[in-house]
Amino acid sequence: MNRTLGVLISGRGSNLKAIIDAIEHGRLDARIAVVISNRADAPGLVHAIRAGIETLVLNHKEYATREDYDRALIHELRKRDVSLVCLAGFMRLLSPVFVDAFPDRILNIHPSLLPKYPGLQPQQQALDDGASESGATVHLVNKDLDAGPVVMQARVPVLAGDTADTLAARILELEHRLYPAAIAAVLDGTQS
Repeated sequence: MNRTLGVLISGRGSNLKAIIDAIEHGRLDARIAVVISNRADAPGLVHAIRAGIETLVLNHKEYATREDYDRALIHELRKRDVSLVCLAGFMRLLSPVFVDAFPDRILNIHPSLLPKYPGLQPQQQALDDGASESGATVHLVNKDLDAGPVVMQARVPVLAGDTADTLAARILELEHRLYPAAIAAVLDGTQS
């Protein structure tokens, strides 16, 4: 596998920034070929621009179907010889068309210890469930939401008095270390 990444974002891009920093500091031997956002106003695009990485905005609202949008994404990623697709706060469900185009080569990071609390608001789900711990999971993407094989996980305790926001902030710090390590493990073929 070549070590060329394509990163998909929709928002602030803090995990994208963590990946860029890991590459710049030699903790991750990879190259980001392109950062693609479905939103022109995604603040995370600034991280890529500052790092000299090509950015592209593909607005999903300009495509008739989810599959048409995904085909456009596939085209742009293949054009840049991307071998591993990293979802970093990309708030779109990918269709089977996309998943089939990059089998076992799409990573996502999710702020829970999957299979617990998939989908939206996992921190609140953990609190509502009375969980004693939560964390983050990097997993391979398959056709089911947050259900692909786990690559790596890290844990944080749920503290008395935690809110969804305080728990999310602690998990996010963890994500910034976990995601680059998981990407390296996949590229090196050492993930469990």
